[in-house]
Amino acid sequence: MNDQQVTRGFGLLEKYLAKKRACMANRLIPPHLREGRILDIGCGSVPYFLLNTEFSYKFGIDKVAYGESQCAFCEEHGIHFTDFDFEKESALPFDDQYFNAVTMLAVVEHIEPTRLPTMIAEVLRALKTDGVCVVTTPAPWADAPLKMMAKLRLVSSVEIDEHKVAYGRKAIGSVFATLGFEPGMIRSGYFEMFMNVWMTAKKK
Repeated sequence: MNDQQVTRGFGLLEKYLAKKRACMANRLIPPHLREGRILDIGCGSVPYFLLNTEFSYKFGIDKVAYGESQCAFCEEHGIHFTDFDFEKESALPFDDQYFNAVTMLAVVEHIEPTRLPTMIAEVLRALKTDGVCVVTTPAPWADAPLKMMAKLRLVSSVEIDEHKVAYGRKAIGSVFATLGFEPGMIRSGYFEMFMNVWMTAKKK
């Protein structure tokens, strides 16, 4: 399973890009949180980030339904997978303040803007106090290069075609601040030659 594509659709650089996102997310998660639970929203057809992060308890959700062999693989690696589609469902199937960290790596750009507030509100509900949400998303000016890379089969055209909105640093931070995260607890920046945005939002 580790050798399969980490996204739906083919792209020669998909695993490399997943690795870069995973490295960035791992740098942004404080070490003391790793004794608890992490949820990776949109963990992908292969839960690459969860396979490459250290946490006591790992959970992943995605609208891509896992087969029997994928579920067995996740169980073998201590990953609890749930089939879940934020475009159709509203409430995360977890208790309040259940997670120490929630990650959304290359996910928010796939969500309809009208559905994003529900997602963020649920993340806030499911996070413990002092827990952190980590987001990565392509910068607005990365849209044209990504479409060209999709034509060259360097990234998945299936994934790129599903992009709904591109968020810059201020835009994604503003969305999280509007929906309950303290503005002073939100940090952001760029990585991969300014082509991607990273953001962390800590629950106060």
